[in-house]
Amino acid sequence: MTAGTPGWARALWVRVETIHAVTYFSAESREAATGAGLKGFWMGYFGFRAAPLGAVGAAAVEATFFNFAPAMVGRSIPDAWRYASPDDLVATRADAAARALRAVSSDMERVAGAANASLERAVDEGSASGRPLFAANQAVPLPADPVAALWQHCTSLREHRGDGHVASLLVADLDGCEAHVLFAADRQVPIEVLRDNRGWSADEWAAATARLVERGLLRRDGGITDVGLEARERVEMETDRLAAAPFTELDPASLLELLDPLARAVVEARVIPFPNPMGLPSVHAPTDASA
Repeated sequence: MTAGTPGWARALWVRVETIHAVTYFSAESREAATGAGLKGFWMGYFGFRAAPLGAVGAAAVEATFFNFAPAMVGRSIPDAWRYASPDDLVATRADAAARALRAVSSDMERVAGAANASLERAVDEGSASGRPLFAANQAVPLPADPVAALWQHCTSLREHRGDGHVASLLVADLDGCEAHVLFAADRQVPIEVLRDNRGWSADEWAAATARLVERGLLRRDGGITDVGLEARERVEMETDRLAAAPFTELDPASLLELLDPLARAVVEARVIPFPNPMGLPSVHAPTDASA
């Protein structure tokens, strides 16, 4: 694969997302969120992930995160900022993620030393136009700790891809709930993994399903149609294309080789559940499309 090709961008996403995701699932990160004053898993999730945006309200988080039910966001934001400032959470999340990565790999210092220059270049090359979560993370001052810096680079690039994915879904005229319904039908992910972890009610899920049936993307029995499969593939291919832009001047094989063992260490330590609401496949599985 050559630099900037969609196939390489998708393979990189699996590794970058896996490294990034310790901030949600690792014991170190969950304990750090509680120690910072955040109440429960989901306030920790929203507080940590939204922190680079500043003390925004629920509407901004709903818009940028895209696929969460508004009621779920409203249970954590803006209340999270009553317990901890966004600036403090930016520092806390990076420190906790670095500790989690060191816990799963004794090779972290070498990986960070070898990969950070290329990752930083990719982050610098990424365009922030129309990408609010990437823009906010791109502006985060890099931690002095090289492992925390590696995690922040991966997080910035993850949000770059995520912002592009939202744009691709909007072009396809899919809302946040519909995107999950279509993904679940395609990949046969248990509905509860996506619906319940994104806060959609049974009625909201059923209404989204009905809209997709009406458009010919799903069958009445809930199975995905050929039209639905084509729509999903167009979204994912456009997501890959948009995500590839920061890497056009880099050596993809070298970067993938550096990040792959670390991502595998995260998976082998069972930090991340599979299946998961991110639509992230295991690095041990064939590369799949993201939800």
